[in-house]
Amino acid sequence: MTATDPALTALAQGWCALSLLHGKIESRVERELQRQHGLSVREYSLLDVLSRQHDGVGGHLQMKQVANAVVLSQSATTRLVTRLEDRGLLARYLCPTDRRGIYTNVSEAGTELLDRARPTNDAALREALDEAAEDRELAPLVRAVESLKAAA
Repeated sequence: MTATDPALTALAQGWCALSLLHGKIESRVERELQRQHGLSVREYSLLDVLSRQHDGVGGHLQMKQVANAVVLSQSATTRLVTRLEDRGLLARYLCPTDRRGIYTNVSEAGTELLDRARPTNDAALREALDEAAEDRELAPLVRAVESLKAAA
C-alpha cells in the first residue's frame, strides 16, 4: 500500500471522524460535569471505575488496571487518585493479605458525588450523541455506538 492508496485514505478519514466524535462527546460531558459537580471527565471515570470494585476474588484493581480503565499513564492515575483523596472522595488502605498492596476505594462522599453526577454524565452523553447523529459524517459512528449499547 502507498500513502495515496484509497484504502489508507478511507482509514484515515474514518479515524478522523472517530476522533472528532470522541472530542465532541468528551467536551460536552466535561463542560456539564465541571459546571454541575466540579468534576472532570477523568475524575468522574476514575470514581466510576473504582465504585465498581468489590471485596471478592479479583474485586480490587491494581493501579495499572485502573490506569488502563481510565486511559491514563500509571503516574497520571496516581496523581489523579491523590487529588481525589485530598478532596475526601477516595481513601487508600493497605491490602489485608499483602502489606505491599494498596487499595483505593471511593469514600461515602465520593459515592454521593458520583450518584449525583451519573445522571449529568448520561444526559450530556445522550445530547452529544444526538447532536452528532445529525452530522452525515458522524451518524454511522453514532449508530455503531448505539448498537454497542444495545448489545450490552
